[in-house]
Amino acid sequence: MERNFPLISIIIPCRNEENFIEGCLDSIIVNNYPKEKLEVLVIDGMSNDKTKKIIKRYAGQYPFISLLENHRKFTPFGLNIGIKEAKGEIIIRMDAHAIYEKDYISKCIKFLKEYNADNVGGATEILPSENTLLRKAIALSLSNSFGVGNAYYKSGYSKEPRWVDTVFCGCYKREVFEKIGLFNENLKRSQDIELNLRLRNAGGKILLVPSIRSYYYTRHSLKDFFLYNFKNGVWVIYSFKFVKMPLRLRHYVPFIFVSSLLGAGLLGIFFPVFFWLFLFMTESYLLVNIYFSAKIAIREKNWKYFFVMPIVFAARHIGYGSGSILGIIKLFI
Repeated sequence: MERNFPLISIIIPCRNEENFIEGCLDSIIVNNYPKEKLEVLVIDGMSNDKTKKIIKRYAGQYPFISLLENHRKFTPFGLNIGIKEAKGEIIIRMDAHAIYEKDYISKCIKFLKEYNADNVGGATEILPSENTLLRKAIALSLSNSFGVGNAYYKSGYSKEPRWVDTVFCGCYKREVFEKIGLFNENLKRSQDIELNLRLRNAGGKILLVPSIRSYYYTRHSLKDFFLYNFKNGVWVIYSFKFVKMPLRLRHYVPFIFVSSLLGAGLLGIFFPVFFWLFLFMTESYLLVNIYFSAKIAIREKNWKYFFVMPIVFAARHIGYGSGSILGIIKLFI
């Protein structure tokens, strides 16, 4: 890497992350990038736990860490506050729910320059927040193609760098935001997808580098996991109220599945042919679900996954699909 290091601004929007913010900041502190060429802006969204107290402690100990406040709470507001305050020529977005390899920053800069990319990101390994069977099952579902489709940064893709439509978090040239604008503050979720769409439409290039590694911690319980997917499903569709955003097939499949299942089930009350269609779709989904669950159980050498994984996959798919249905309803209301 060059000795003439550019100034890097890391922005971390967060809210109520007392269980994860320390791990995130510790992983940044041990990164091998020169600290005199680094600023870390943690933007707190009015946390009502110990998050702000923890950030203040780190800011008092490390001069390159600063606490900013996001009175409007939601992620896009926090991101934009951070970008406006950032002094660096390169801006890296990080998630408080994740930790980062010690060469994460330096590799982002290296590949940003080598490939003349506008945004660079890496592969994300999903980890359980606690070492229980259910939480490990949730983590496995988010690393499996049946759970995340062709989202390469999640599904274990591990080959050469490749051009993609979006990445986890992202390392951006500052000029990107000067050219295409900031994050869309109408979008409580999916703001990364929309920003990267604008970037590609403006001729920008987004690079996924598998050797750039981070580790993301899953949600706590099955209920939290269902609600997390439900909200993502809502916003991936409801975003159309604010911006036209062509999505990948993986974003639509849960909606198609759940709406078809509901439609066939309701019509099956009156027309036998739809009842049989409902049974066919249900049985087909269960067979595919069981197949992938069995593969995971065999790979992990734990038969308990054979019984837990089908429930977790269903929470992922049905939660996301149901949320997309509500998203469409909200669009018309």
